[in-house]
Amino acid sequence: MLAALPEFISSRDNPLLKALRRLARDSSAYRKQGRVWVEGDHLCGAALARGIRPAVAVFSASYWPRSPVNWARCAEKNMVIADTLFAEISTLESPANMGFLIELAIEQPLQASAPTVILDRLQDAGNVGAILRSAAAFGFSQVIALKGTAALWSPKVLRAGMGAHFGLRLLDGAEPSALDALALPVLITDSHAGSGLHQLLRDGLLPMPCAWAFGHEGQGIGATLAERASQQVRIAQPGGEESLNVASAAAICLHASATARMA
Repeated sequence: MLAALPEFISSRDNPLLKALRRLARDSSAYRKQGRVWVEGDHLCGAALARGIRPAVAVFSASYWPRSPVNWARCAEKNMVIADTLFAEISTLESPANMGFLIELAIEQPLQASAPTVILDRLQDAGNVGAILRSAAAFGFSQVIALKGTAALWSPKVLRAGMGAHFGLRLLDGAEPSALDALALPVLITDSHAGSGLHQLLRDGLLPMPCAWAFGHEGQGIGATLAERASQQVRIAQPGGEESLNVASAAAICLHASATARMA
């Protein structure tokens, strides 16, 4: 594929630059635009590795002459902008000098039997991104974020996800009724009640595929979702801590399910 000839932009009032600034600064702008801004070679490379072709590749003027040829060949359109304009788009302390504008399929159909993670009103973008990474690492291909959860494609969640987004089916801002279509047991965690995760794994009683549900950092799983749970699971904490960070708990649970699958 030949590289698209670049378009050089010098005005900060350029319509596409205005759209990129909104995507970079507004956590929910992608829902209105149907596209997402991905900054930096790591995230851009992760998208390409999953076969995603960006609509636009954006380069700072200083980086364009020395950018690898494959970056210039991957997009339908290349834009080169002044370094100062790129800094206005970037939300990083040190701008990455390039990024992709990717068309986004906001509405994705739920897969009834796909190993699933359900997020119930999680607020912290770092936690949400970390859970997406664990889901991708441990074979959970679908993530359903119920309304009230941090926007899955927001810049902060994207950065925390480190490219996991591009290997997952993501249902963003879902109503609890969407879970009616799941044909899987739903598992929830509790610090003090339920069957021990290590015992379920030891005895071969951990269901897989399944749907693990993780709730709000302070309030936990909501009552509506708790009513759907097939099983309550307790993570042993011999060190005596009161509770675990939700992203840590998710990593433990998802790894246990991956281990059960391989057994």
